[in-house]
Amino acid sequence: MNNAVAGFSKLSKEEKINWIANHYFSTPSEAISLLKNYWNTDDKIQRLHDEFIENTITNFYIPLGVAPNFLINGKYSIIPMAIEESSVVAAAAKAAKFWSTRGGFKTTVINTEKIGQVHFIYKGEESKLYLFFAQLKSKLFEATESITKNMQKRGGGILDIILKDKTNLLPNYYQLHATFETKDSMGANFINSCLEQFAKTLKEEALEYELFSEEEKNIQVVMSILSNYVPNCIVRAEVSCPIEELAEKHILNPQDFAEKFVQAVQIAEVEPFRAVTHNKGIMNGIDAVVLATGNDFRAVEAGIHAYASRNGHYSSLSHAKIENGIFSFWLEIPLALGTVGGLTSLHPLVKLSLEMLEKPSAKELMQIVAVAGLAQNFAALRSLTTTGIQDGHMKMHLNNILNQFEANDEERVLIKKHFKHHVVSHSAVVDYIENLRKNV
Repeated sequence: MNNAVAGFSKLSKEEKINWIANHYFSTPSEAISLLKNYWNTDDKIQRLHDEFIENTITNFYIPLGVAPNFLINGKYSIIPMAIEESSVVAAAAKAAKFWSTRGGFKTTVINTEKIGQVHFIYKGEESKLYLFFAQLKSKLFEATESITKNMQKRGGGILDIILKDKTNLLPNYYQLHATFETKDSMGANFINSCLEQFAKTLKEEALEYELFSEEEKNIQVVMSILSNYVPNCIVRAEVSCPIEELAEKHILNPQDFAEKFVQAVQIAEVEPFRAVTHNKGIMNGIDAVVLATGNDFRAVEAGIHAYASRNGHYSSLSHAKIENGIFSFWLEIPLALGTVGGLTSLHPLVKLSLEMLEKPSAKELMQIVAVAGLAQNFAALRSLTTTGIQDGHMKMHLNNILNQFEANDEERVLIKKHFKHHVVSHSAVVDYIENLRKNV
């Protein structure tokens, strides 16, 4: 069956859904009903959602939860988290509560510099290009004044522009490497607009530069685009306390726990196979808050994982030590976030999430997101080095299994009571449900 379609984007939402249902589903009416069931009942909100992306047919819901009791720099916050994975929100909340009685989380924004590049090909003498750039630089700033004036009023703008020779990587390859301060906006549109103007000015001025030969004047701009790798847009989050204060229900010997915890982090620092899973746990917390606040979690993921490889091998984002009887655990990560522009002023739940966080600046949001990542990592490592990760995770996953098998209220009570004292696994739950139903 040929399911190619012409002019799909021009169809109405109803027509798109009907076409999909009739071409791909054995019972089109059920597919149509399911898709429409997830439309928002408020037409205004649904129209807003429809216009976020192209070819919208429905909404795909992810739960929005909250993790309370985060003491950050002496101030309590409740953190919104949009995520579908069991136990993430519970683990974050548990870690927050644990550290709230041990001094809380301390955070510092180290830098907020963002990067954009004009990638171009120049076939000529390198010395001439550098002489040309010396004259060009001020003109690049002048050419973007109309773009940067509002950002400059807020204390941001273009920080610097340098010429980079990359001919050791590719023949005739050079960059205009620019750094930016975008204050409370993530700044993608601002940066890209500046870069495109840089490219235009570069080409125009090259044609007029008298020292260039005809071939040298013909600079080829390949692309102008911001980078999601922001190694100078860094935030640090940390916790620390005397080792004896680590004691609690599952930590009867705090010295042993601290030493084992540090060893677990050290393994992630040197073993990439462990580091990937270790950092994925950190990203469980980071992505959930980034998504809840309307930021681009794909860009954040790409930049953070690149940062984890900056020393030539993939390594842990977090670090731990014991020094003079003090246990310390921390991470430093690159985060390019915004609290104005984009979805932050459009998506109702994003606006709610930011208001829940008391309308943070971009710097404040960087700190909150970093803390969520550190808390998630602490919770995971505490489980791994004490009771094991599956105990808590599978108990949280129990609800998903019960929903999968459509357990009724009476069955849920009996099943949850049974698995309070038995190991939860998918097969064990399925066997118990089947036996329960056989005996009814």
